[in-house]
Amino acid sequence: MAPWVPIREIELAGPAGEPVDLRRLLTCHGVASLPPMRIDTQAWTLEVTLPLDKGARTVRVQAGRRGFSTVQVAGSRLRASDGRDLLQRLRRMLSLEVDLSPFYRLARKDPELSWVCAGAGRMIRGASVFEDVIKTVCTTNCSWSGTVRMVSALVEHLGARAEGAPPHGPQGRAFPTPQAMAAAPEGFYRSVARAGYRTASLKRIAAAVAEGSLDLESLGDARSAAFSDDEVALRLRSLPGIGPYAAAHIGLLLGRTSTLILDSWTRPTYARLRGRGAVSDRAIQRRFARYGRYAGLAFWMVLTRDWVGEMPALVDHA
Repeated sequence: MAPWVPIREIELAGPAGEPVDLRRLLTCHGVASLPPMRIDTQAWTLEVTLPLDKGARTVRVQAGRRGFSTVQVAGSRLRASDGRDLLQRLRRMLSLEVDLSPFYRLARKDPELSWVCAGAGRMIRGASVFEDVIKTVCTTNCSWSGTVRMVSALVEHLGARAEGAPPHGPQGRAFPTPQAMAAAPEGFYRSVARAGYRTASLKRIAAAVAEGSLDLESLGDARSAAFSDDEVALRLRSLPGIGPYAAAHIGLLLGRTSTLILDSWTRPTYARLRGRGAVSDRAIQRRFARYGRYAGLAFWMVLTRDWVGEMPALVDHA
């Protein structure tokens, strides 16, 4: 990879001044580690390759002075307009425009969740809603290794290559555009990505977005009153390959956090944390009903609290 060139800092704070814990953000969910993203939990960095009008560039987000992260780009210096574009995309990807202060007011009263107020609760998103949808389809009914294989193949073979990218592999390549995925032959999905029955769903979603008959990006603003959480879930579930689990997962990434993700991992994990053999879905929903539109987020935070252990504070480089 080419040398890193500084761009600028990003303040780690929400719209109401809420703190953002970079460690919690980088370990918020497993899909955040899929290409074109790469997370290093030793150095606490996020690398991601993002498309530009011409080509793509790889950027790195890393803890900087207290309350800020530094942003660097691999290779030559960026044009000012490209730098602004990348920073705007990064802010969206880090969910920095999501106001979590109402969630924190509820969590402070809950001994099991008061810890989130120190800066947990944000979700890393893809560079587009399209990316989040496609990645989530690749998580359905398969092992994690299968998900990694499918997404890595899509990025390596169909994504734009950034300056300084290795000749092979997904590193240094952006997530493919809907046009690139729609143009890829079915044989690629079956033989290279080995997407199996998901092939038809991936092709249909990409083709619909590419031709303009499907607008996924309009679902991406959690602050918008144009759609309720239920309406977003219904629109997502109308897509091929998207069921209740996938719609809830995508909703969580988009800041539509009222629906609980209830699947083969979350149910037994919650039961284990409760010290019980099983817990009914109704009992889980009752536990988190007090959180209203944040019920799904509260549930996810309980499940993932131990993903970051007790650690020394991040180094302040000021």
